Amino acid sequence: MDKLRFQSLGSGSSGNCYFIGNAAFGILIDAGIGVRTIRKNLRSIGLDFENIWGVFVTHDHADHIKAVGSLGEKHKVPVYATRKTHEGIYRSYCVTEKLYNSRKFIEKNETVELGDFKITSFAVSHDASDSVGYTVEYKEKRFTFATDLGYIGDEASEHLKQADYMVLEANYDTQMLDNGAYPPHLKNRIKAPTGHLSNDQAGEFLAQNYNDRMKYVFLCHLSRENNMPEIAYTTVGNYLSEKNIKPGKDIEIITLERYIPSELYVFD
Repeated sequence: MDKLRFQSLGSGSSGNCYFIGNAAFGILIDAGIGVRTIRKNLRSIGLDFENIWGVFVTHDHADHIKAVGSLGEKHKVPVYATRKTHEGIYRSYCVTEKLYNSRKFIEKNETVELGDFKITSFAVSHDASDSVGYTVEYKEKRFTFATDLGYIGDEASEHLKQADYMVLEANYDTQMLDNGAYPPHLKNRIKAPTGHLSNDQAGEFLAQNYNDRMKYVFLCHLSRENNMPEIAYTTVGNYLSEKNIKPGKDIEIITLERYIPSELYVFD
């Protein structure tokens, strides 16, 4: 009943939202998909908005905050974000219902305790107002979310290396991006240290920092135009295999779909 549970409700530039909790309650990391879709998916796992104790926002880009206004003000779900991110949410064109009573301000490296869950934010490098990742601790298990980042800095690295489970960006395949139709300025933005993480960057980090604690890696935010699930999986898997780390045996690698919810993962 109290086992740690995780489900991706959407992952990619069309909308990001992740549930982590147990059978009775939990939190959302980001809410960048429609509020009705979120409720439908929660109900499919036996929960509703009254079971969600908070939305933790990574940054203020539209694909991460679309539903926060409705969740916060209509459904009374607290919305946690840094002050700069809350200011960005308030300015955002996509949040038509502005947050007032539901706003909860956090600082980087601050830990919020909700029931048996401890949620700690950490800095990541991305071109938003004030981007963070999160580590969720529950009954001695650690689940780290690093969803949009141009490179893995020291803080993110330390959180990821201590994680049992992680959601890690693998946004683009370098060759697909280089040979694709995006204009040069957009390609440069994606590749920049404040842009997105490539399959190669994700794979290299995991291969260099793998330890026995790491059980599941969920590859997230795959680009529709510049990546494919099988390419992301193979690229990351090849980096691990070169270090004699066997995907499917030593560590599970899961690519998250853009529009389709993942299965519900229940961890011992």
